[in-house]
Amino acid sequence: MALKVTKISRVNPATNSSHDTINSLVLPFTFFDLRWLKFHPTERVIFYKLDKDNSSRDSFHSVILPKLQLSLSAVLRHYLPLAGRLRWDPQDPKPHILVLPNDSVTLIVAESDADFSIISGKGLRPETEIRSLVPEFPVACDSPSVLALQVTLFPNQGLCIGVSSHHSIMDGKTVTMFIKSWAHVCKHETVALPENLTPFLDRTIINVPASLDTKILELLSYFSEEKNNLEKNKLRRSLKLPPMEKISPAVVRITLELTPESINKLRERAKKESTRSELHLSTFVVAYAYLWTCLVKARGGDVDRPVRFMYTADFRNRLDKPVPEMYFGNCVFPLGCYGYKAGVFLGKDGFVNSIGIISDSVKGIALHNIEALCELYVDGSKRVKPGTQAGSVAGSNRFGLYTSDFGWGKPVNSEIVSIDRNEAFSMSERTDGPGGVEIGLCLKKREMDLFISLFQNGLQN
Repeated sequence: MALKVTKISRVNPATNSSHDTINSLVLPFTFFDLRWLKFHPTERVIFYKLDKDNSSRDSFHSVILPKLQLSLSAVLRHYLPLAGRLRWDPQDPKPHILVLPNDSVTLIVAESDADFSIISGKGLRPETEIRSLVPEFPVACDSPSVLALQVTLFPNQGLCIGVSSHHSIMDGKTVTMFIKSWAHVCKHETVALPENLTPFLDRTIINVPASLDTKILELLSYFSEEKNNLEKNKLRRSLKLPPMEKISPAVVRITLELTPESINKLRERAKKESTRSELHLSTFVVAYAYLWTCLVKARGGDVDRPVRFMYTADFRNRLDKPVPEMYFGNCVFPLGCYGYKAGVFLGKDGFVNSIGIISDSVKGIALHNIEALCELYVDGSKRVKPGTQAGSVAGSNRFGLYTSDFGWGKPVNSEIVSIDRNEAFSMSERTDGPGGVEIGLCLKKREMDLFISLFQNGLQN
């Protein structure tokens, strides 16, 4: 696959007139933002099939691209922090987002000669080809931008939109809300947003003890390569991200699905095989338990090797004062299942063991406040042993990304690209109908073949 960059633009937030300017904006970090400060960017690509009239180079450059740029400028007026940069001044205890009048978002325009039906499909694809469809994000910068975008045309076939964002700026729900807002403005040629897509920017709504900020910053320092360079026990104020390794050409990606029928079948299996009656058997718990069990079995190896699996919980409706669904930023916190060995998941009872562990963890969210959950996370993270098989999950089947119509139809596929840097699953709603869940995964080909075999056989048997 050959990809050629044809244009790099800087898109400014729209103003009311040519004489108007954007006011400066400072948006402070909250506790929920701090945990993701050193995380690699969140990267997603969304594929759209175009009809014959819209997919030519001429139509793309004369109609589609101008509409995308104009609507992006308009929606950035609502999502102003996305045009800014991260800053951490010496006198400040934590970073903030700073937006200045001339700030903008980078929009890369590219063209690919790949077969759109294959690269946007659900089958096995080389991950290096998918990764080329999202813009590279600067990691060695002390005042990085927070968002970069890439639109790639597949002439006479379709296009895709790649989104790279700094994780400390917004969680998956906010990213999806921004994409849906951009699509709404583009399709309806309006500058106004409906209430359910209008971002809520007031950070004072996040009410957690200030001591939790210190706990998270100390944890980041604990794992930082710079921890030996601290002076007078002060946290080093660096916004540089850890270096990112290149993705091996041996890594492939697949998109699988668990239909509502499959979820119900697995749910009934859990009820039948478990001796417990109080299990929490949501779609998320059932799907994650099944996927995690298949992943541990695909790895095989030493039954005594340590394993750890993570997920994030949304706290918009879990704090003492509820946070609006349209809140802009992060309002999720990672939770983990620690202290287990692979053997727990390798046997015939691996799935039901996994169900019990994840069920208990999810039920425990309602039993603990955020202070206690933060303490559990910090302690668990520090106890992780070298060589631990770690898994996690990104996304959600409740975000509704497949409703994002820019004016040429709904997406044919969407992938969270950033799962390729660790053993992570992505989850989203299915394109084929309501219920169930769509899953993305990246592994080396040999391990992927084994995972697919375990996944399919487990559903059939």
